[in-house]
Amino acid sequence: MTDSMDGKKLVIIGGSSGIGRQIAADAVAAGATVIIAGRDTGALGTAQTILGDHVRTARVDLGAEESIRRLAEQIGDVDYLVSVAAAHANGPVTELGRAAVARAFDAKVIGPILLAKHFAPRIREDGAILLFSGVAAWRPAPGRAVMATTNGAVSFLAEALAVELAPIRVNALSPGIVDSGAWDAMAAKDRFFADVAAANPARRVGLPADISAAALLALTNPFLTGTTLHVDGGGRLT
Repeated sequence: MTDSMDGKKLVIIGGSSGIGRQIAADAVAAGATVIIAGRDTGALGTAQTILGDHVRTARVDLGAEESIRRLAEQIGDVDYLVSVAAAHANGPVTELGRAAVARAFDAKVIGPILLAKHFAPRIREDGAILLFSGVAAWRPAPGRAVMATTNGAVSFLAEALAVELAPIRVNALSPGIVDSGAWDAMAAKDRFFADVAAANPARRVGLPADISAAALLALTNPFLTGTTLHVDGGGRLT
């Protein structure tokens, strides 16, 4: 795997922190040229500082098709496209606002469809698209209806795109609970992680490196398409 991405061009949407930044770092180590794109210019600047000159950054708004079109034109031909973007709309269904729900679908479903629209003609032979689902789709919980629905839709979208865009390979990756920094503001983070580790078959929470390794596999394996990789420690089974 260390040289399987040598000379390849990878675009990561929403890759300025956590899992996305780990994928960027590992892809660079494997020889790829990486472009990280996102809406938050401050986060992009931080990623650039951490990863250095090995990556480029660009701005994109998944809620605006014109922004996606411009990004595709700016970047040109690519080998791999990954979208880890997410916008949460959590809370009781009776209290959800439409704007928050729409942003969640823009990030996880509508945006990736438009990414496929504008990038598919630019993906080189043996190229691949990887979308990010999540364990919430298989373990719905009160207050997580939108998260469960968008993540589930990603899995079906990967199957549909794998058929329509063939021979471009399209897969989804569904992480479980990962110590990616997203949970750092939780007051009882350590207790929560301990409970998760005790309950799932792997007896641990995930690390960004666990997810990144699976992402690079999905991108580079030439016989893998239309599949959702569950990298969740077995969490969806508990």
